[in-house]
Amino acid sequence: MTVVDAHRVVEAVWRIESARVIAGLARMVHDVGLAEEIAQDALVIALEQWPRTGVPDNPGAWLMLTAKHRAIDMLRRRNRYERKLEEVGRDMESRRESAEAELDDTLDDHIGDDVLRLLFTACHPVLPTEGRLALTLRLLGGLTTEEIARAFLVPEPTVGQRIFRAKRTLTDKRVRIEMPTPAELGDRLSSVLEVVYLIFNEGYSATAGDDWMRPSLCEEALRLGRVLAGLMPEEPEVHGLVALMEIQASRTRARTGPDGEPVLLLDQDRGLWDRLLVRRGLDSLARAEGLGTLGPYGLQAAIAACHARAPSAGDTDWERMAALYRVLAHVAPSPVVELNRAVAVGMAYGPERGLEIVDGLVTERALKGYPLLAAVRGDLLVKLGRLDEAREEFERAAGLTRNERERALFLARATAATAAGG
Repeated sequence: MTVVDAHRVVEAVWRIESARVIAGLARMVHDVGLAEEIAQDALVIALEQWPRTGVPDNPGAWLMLTAKHRAIDMLRRRNRYERKLEEVGRDMESRRESAEAELDDTLDDHIGDDVLRLLFTACHPVLPTEGRLALTLRLLGGLTTEEIARAFLVPEPTVGQRIFRAKRTLTDKRVRIEMPTPAELGDRLSSVLEVVYLIFNEGYSATAGDDWMRPSLCEEALRLGRVLAGLMPEEPEVHGLVALMEIQASRTRARTGPDGEPVLLLDQDRGLWDRLLVRRGLDSLARAEGLGTLGPYGLQAAIAACHARAPSAGDTDWERMAALYRVLAHVAPSPVVELNRAVAVGMAYGPERGLEIVDGLVTERALKGYPLLAAVRGDLLVKLGRLDEAREEFERAAGLTRNERERALFLARATAATAAGG
């Protein structure tokens, strides 16, 4: 095996196993930042040794065992937890000959709990949103700082600082690497779900840059959501979020044209939708419904299912969708939910009704500078034949967006409104 081949294997194994290794180490050393440093040491050792010795039969076990040895050495040097270290050291010595047995003990007994603890720690509400996003992708996704920066179109040093500050905050605030108490679980789980969905949304509809979508972020969010669903199978909102992401991700191939231009939902070729993802999404939604009352993510999944179940745009059950948006507005009120409800109401009961809702949102501070407010208003005005006003709204939307593909779409709609008006 060449050095290049070995390095590729190491990188692939790291992407798969890093969360498990860091999670197991965090349980030992009680510090997320320190756990990642030790795991990175094990990665460096693998990069040095595997090109010479070959890839181990069980590379995940090798990384875990090497990292735990490093952790024990580090803790001994610092004279911390001396009695515990002696016990761990004796235990590790007895296991040294069997990496497979070590992996079984580490993963079978602890891995689920360890990864879940790490996810709840990386998404702790004490951290700002940007810090939670970056730290989750770094620790749970195995992404490098460069990859995270490229995904979110921010400078690499900025991402590095966000990760550094997040780790420092967790240490300074003495956040314990543990599952939240039953009383805390609701708020803490909401924070985790928010981070996963923010990652997905940035991939699904990029806020800035030249690309309409960044599928790698969608895939990472789906992976995290599925891991979470496997670890918390009785939580309906977890399944609701997975359902929502799977149904939305099913449209990926249909959302762009030959040149990468955006294709809006009602104009998409539904034959390009991934029917396997649709089925998986509907199954996840059914699990969420079977576990109790739908929350915000489950309700959004139910709305997405209205599209997924319709053979064509004309067959969509817009009245049901408008009703679901009304429930969602009650459960999780926000101006964006109201804007989406306006679209459904406009489709179900006519553009006048939709425009009434949109006009009531124009003064909302939360929507100031939000390009889709102008775009939705422009679409409703087109349907009402008020084409000059529609053109102005699409031009306003184009001036507000930071995504070049979206800007081109809005300008094209403004041109179309002008042409239709003669």
